[in-house]
Amino acid sequence: MILYAPWERAFKKVYTPFEHFLHAQTTTGLILMGMTIVALVVANSPLYEAYQHFIHLLIKFDFGSLQIKNSLHHWINDGLMAIFFFMIGLEIKREILVGELSNIKVAILPILAAIGGMLVPALIYLGINTGGIGVNGWGIPMATDIAFAISALVLLGNRVSPALVTFLVALAIVDDLGAVLVIALFYTAEIQLNFLLLAGGMFFIMVSFNRFGIHATLPYFIVGLFMWFFMLESGVHATIAGVIAAFAIPSKPKIPPIDFTQHTKNLLDEYDSYPVATDHTMHEKQKALLQNIKDRIDAVGSPATRLEQSLHLPVSLIVIPLFALANAGIRINFSSINDVIFEPVSLGIIFGLIGGKIIGIAGVAFVAIKSGIAKLPQNSSISQIFGVAALGGIGFTMSIFVADLAFINAPALIFQAKIGILTASLLAGALGYIWLRFIAKPATAL
Repeated sequence: MILYAPWERAFKKVYTPFEHFLHAQTTTGLILMGMTIVALVVANSPLYEAYQHFIHLLIKFDFGSLQIKNSLHHWINDGLMAIFFFMIGLEIKREILVGELSNIKVAILPILAAIGGMLVPALIYLGINTGGIGVNGWGIPMATDIAFAISALVLLGNRVSPALVTFLVALAIVDDLGAVLVIALFYTAEIQLNFLLLAGGMFFIMVSFNRFGIHATLPYFIVGLFMWFFMLESGVHATIAGVIAAFAIPSKPKIPPIDFTQHTKNLLDEYDSYPVATDHTMHEKQKALLQNIKDRIDAVGSPATRLEQSLHLPVSLIVIPLFALANAGIRINFSSINDVIFEPVSLGIIFGLIGGKIIGIAGVAFVAIKSGIAKLPQNSSISQIFGVAALGGIGFTMSIFVADLAFINAPALIFQAKIGILTASLLAGALGYIWLRFIAKPATAL
């Protein structure tokens, strides 16, 4: 008998090709929520000084005359988050090749909605902050936290259709791609061309590995590590190396599935041809046949698929919780919280993530559907699209990440941004969940 946690029981009702992906994102969202609460409690307790000392602890690595020295906070944001971005890259690649984004007729709605959901929040933020010291934070409200948003939607169970879940997944993937491009193009320090060329050379080597049919992951890991270092030294944010590396990982299996099926049947027939021993031990030949079958199973799965599935657990349990712990620990002076919320940076983020996402996602989707450019997701309603758009206002992980890049050496602005992100994400999540749970009617009920 298989036991399921409460959120997994709801997850069982969602039958989509993204099942493993959705399960991992739901778990990530719940862990992220718990670690965020822990960080906020610690930061507003007598442990605050110890917490600050911990996240700013200097860690250095020496490579001959070369030295890399950064605080633990930077190692998490520049190093561990590269693994997160690598997984994001794998998800984007999968969606483009075989997922919802591979069929333009299906993909057009989430693509257009995602573009609207990025542009409108940025414009709202700029409208509030133009001419101010916080104008560089326009990219903060563009992001959607895929784990939180999908967790809220999946927890609704059969109140939303599987097609609506896949719509949000595709939208969030396009949103992630947009965030990566924004970070690479607009939040990059002075570029060191020599290191950037070396990073490009590492990517070329990884692509060559792919073209020559190398499916072992170790060579990609070693070269990818060098690419991350060169990207770090180039001035382009090091996490971009994770996304680029993902596109070099082979997505095709080493052997075709049809060959796997026939060959495995033959091996199983041969396995069954050996008599069962009285003590139920296997014949040596049977052990060899089982190993052969295992090798075939590994070969029929692509390295990209294996890596994506194997990384979900460490990213969910280590990378994202550490990121939340290092970045969500905000010491809040509740007597002046109203003043902070009404700062232009905070207001721009709050209005951008809530109003901007709803107008951008739901508004563009409505126009696209009514004009015949796109079709409404199966068994869904415009009202439900509004609820999904509200959930898109949960920025959190990516928004905090962009805030740190936008306001380097400006702790006061980072504080305002994080207050705005937390406030907006909480309100957007509550609005989206309540709307879909109690107000929006599914298409079948209209």
